[in-house]
Amino acid sequence: MKNSPSGRKKEKKPKNRIVADSGPPPNFIRDIIEKDLKDNKNEGRVHTRFPPEPNGYLHIGHAKSICLNFGLAAEYRGLCNLRFDDTNPSKEEVEYVESIKYDVRWLGFDWENREYYASDYFEQLYQYAIQLIKGGKAYVCSLSADEIREYRGTLTEPGKDSPYRERSIEESLDMFVCMRKGEFPDGSHVLRAKIDMASPNLNMRDPVIYRIMKASHHRTGDKWCIYPMYDFAHGLSDSIEGITHSICTLEFEDHRPLYDWFLDQLDVFHSQQIEFARLNLGYTVMSKRKLLGLVEEGFMTGWDDPRMPTISGLRRRGYTPESIRDFCERIGVAKKESTVDITLLEHCLREDLNQRAPRVMAVLRPLRLVIDNYPERKMEELDAVNNPEDSSMGSRKIPFSRVLYIEREDFREIPPKKWFRLSPGSEVRLKHAYYITCGDVVKENQTGEIIELHCTYDPESRGGWTKDERKVKGTLHWVSAAHSLKTEVRLYDHLFSKADPDNVEEGSDFKTFLNPNSSETLTSCRIEQSLKNAKPGSRYQFMRQGYFCVDSVDSSHDTLVFNRTATLRDTWAKIEKAQKKTEK
Repeated sequence: MKNSPSGRKKEKKPKNRIVADSGPPPNFIRDIIEKDLKDNKNEGRVHTRFPPEPNGYLHIGHAKSICLNFGLAAEYRGLCNLRFDDTNPSKEEVEYVESIKYDVRWLGFDWENREYYASDYFEQLYQYAIQLIKGGKAYVCSLSADEIREYRGTLTEPGKDSPYRERSIEESLDMFVCMRKGEFPDGSHVLRAKIDMASPNLNMRDPVIYRIMKASHHRTGDKWCIYPMYDFAHGLSDSIEGITHSICTLEFEDHRPLYDWFLDQLDVFHSQQIEFARLNLGYTVMSKRKLLGLVEEGFMTGWDDPRMPTISGLRRRGYTPESIRDFCERIGVAKKESTVDITLLEHCLREDLNQRAPRVMAVLRPLRLVIDNYPERKMEELDAVNNPEDSSMGSRKIPFSRVLYIEREDFREIPPKKWFRLSPGSEVRLKHAYYITCGDVVKENQTGEIIELHCTYDPESRGGWTKDERKVKGTLHWVSAAHSLKTEVRLYDHLFSKADPDNVEEGSDFKTFLNPNSSETLTSCRIEQSLKNAKPGSRYQFMRQGYFCVDSVDSSHDTLVFNRTATLRDTWAKIEKAQKKTEK
C-alpha cells in the first residue's frame, strides 16, 4: 500500500510537537514539516534518517546533515534512524562503520535501537528487482560498462537502446537468478531499469540497478555476489523504514525522479525527498574521495589528522561537539550552494572554549630569564584564577622562582615604537607575579643569539600591582624553569592556502594548494606543572597563545603533546561587530 510503510514493524506514533515560545530559526524544511503536520500527512509522523555510506570517515559537511536530521526529529518529537547504505563491499569497511557511530554519538545524538543497514534489505531489494522484471520494467543487459556508457548519450544527445533491451521477461528472469547463483563472471551482465533512453535526465536512461561483484561484504560475507546500486537501494530503504522526510543534499535533486519512479512502479510507501545545499567550507575540501587521497598519498597522517575537516580530525584538534552544533545551527539551511567562511567555525569554537577552557601559562619558544635580586633557593606559590569567565572553576597555585622562562618574541634588544613588552631598561608585569625590569642581555659568543636575560624585580609588587599604582602597559606570561614541564606543541593552520581549492583550472590538481605551513612542531616548549596529569582530549587556553588540546593519540602519562586548536585572534567577531555598527 502507498499509505503505509512496508517490510517493517509499525513504529509507535509520536506525539504532536509542542511549540515553544522561542526556538530555532525558520527554514524551508521546517516550513514543509509544519505544513505536513497541519495536513496530518503521514498520520502526523516525522521520521528522518542519517544514511552514510561506510566508505570513509565523516567530515564537517556530514555534521550539518547529522544535526539537521536528528535535530528535526527531536524538535518535532519524531524519530531518526542511523542507516548505513552499504551497497558497495569493495569500498566499505567495519572501521568506517564504527567511526561513524562514534562520531554521531560524540556530536550528542542517539539513534536508540534504530541502527539499520541497506544490507538488512538485500533479500527484499532482490524481490523488488524480480517484481520489476516480471512487470517488464527491468531487463538483463550484457553490454560492457564502456558500451553502456557509450550508449547512454550526452546532455545534448539522446541515448541509444541496448540491443538487449527487448530481451524477454523469461530470459531476463532466468539470467538474473543465475547472476545471483554466481554463474557469470564479474562485469558480464547487469540488471537495468527500462525507463527512457531519450530522457533529458541522464539518471533516467535505463540505469543499472544490479551488478555482479564477487566480493565479500562486511556483514553478509559471501552470501551475495550481486549487489544493488546505490540509487536503487537508497530510496527503497527509506520506503521500507517508513521515512517521512528524506533529507538529502542538492546533488541528489536529479536523482529524485529515479527514486520516485522505483517507488511508483513497486507501489510502496513513498518518502518525500527534500534537498538542501551542502556545506562548503573555505580553505578545505569536502570530498571523501579527495580526503582519502590525501591520506593514502601521505599528505595527511590519517583520517584523524588535526588538519583534516573530518569529525575525528576536528575532535583530535580540540573542537567541542557544542561548537560544531552551534556552527551548524548558525549557518542554517538553504537551497542555494555557497561557501561558508571558516572563520565562523573558529568563532563558534572560541566562544565555547572561552567559557569552559581553564587558563594556564605555557612558553612555546623559551628564553631564560634570571631575576638577580630574587633569593636563589626561594620558591613561592602564587594564586591564579582558572577561568575569569566562570568563578566555579576556582583557582590554583603556581610556583615562582629566581629562574623563569618567557616567550622569546616578548623581548627586543632594540624595540620598535610602541613596544610594550620587555627590552633593556624597560619594566613589565609578570602575570599573577611581580614587576620586573630588564638589565643585562647574555648572547652566544659565536652566533650572537640572545640566550639569557638578567632582570630585577620589585618585591612590593606581588600579584602584579604596586602601592604607588604606577602603570605598566606590558604583561607577560612565564613559567618557572625548575618547576615547569617540557612538552611538544603542534601548531596548525588552514589545510590549504587557497580559500576555494576545489576551484582549479582544468588539468590542475587541488593538492597544488596544500598549505606548506599547515603544521609546525615545537619540541622545547615549557608548561606549568599544574598540567602534569592533563588527560588526552582536555582543552586549555594558553595565555596570550590560543586554545590547545592534549593530543589523544601521541600523548602518554610521561609525555604530553599539545595541538593548537585555535588562535586567540577572532576575525569573525570583528566582522560581526562591524556589521552591527553598520546596521545602527
